[in-house]
Amino acid sequence: MKKFLLLSALLLSTLAASAQYMPGKPRKKYAFPKKDEESPYVLNVTKNTDEDAEVDACVTRVSYRPYAELLTEINELKRMNNWADTTYQRRFQQLPAGGQLTVTMYRRGAQNADPAYLSLVAKTKDGKEVLNLQELPAGQGRFWNRDLYMSKRSIPFTKTEAPQDILLTINDAKTKQNFEYIIKAQ
Repeated sequence: MKKFLLLSALLLSTLAASAQYMPGKPRKKYAFPKKDEESPYVLNVTKNTDEDAEVDACVTRVSYRPYAELLTEINELKRMNNWADTTYQRRFQQLPAGGQLTVTMYRRGAQNADPAYLSLVAKTKDGKEVLNLQELPAGQGRFWNRDLYMSKRSIPFTKTEAPQDILLTINDAKTKQNFEYIIKAQ
């Protein structure tokens, strides 16, 4: 009888532990959006960088750089490196008009860190869709630490008429979870 109770307790604890890693479990949300430590233009709506996310190895981060910041960067690089005018013009023409969005994902296993599993939808407060990507360019993640792999993709962001808040939702088809952010577009 003692063995049966011990075995059933062990089985129940194993099931409870595995339930927290089940795909499709919705992400917890902050009561108020939290400012991101790395990007001053991004507010995290879902809790995806805390200890819970590190335990289940499913972290997705977003950073945004506006056009003015990118332009300042290439102007400084031109001054420091004495670029030829053709190099500067080539870099200048490659600048996205709405800024640059960088999506970084950390997952357990290189095959799980494939950005092709991610889709992005960005909407204004009115519900007008400004960006819709069904999937990011595919590729496996590179080793980051312990058993985590990282993939990073940069995406040109859509130019908005005026500075405004954009709600960005990233859907991960593999884990069946949504990550939500507020981008302060410039």
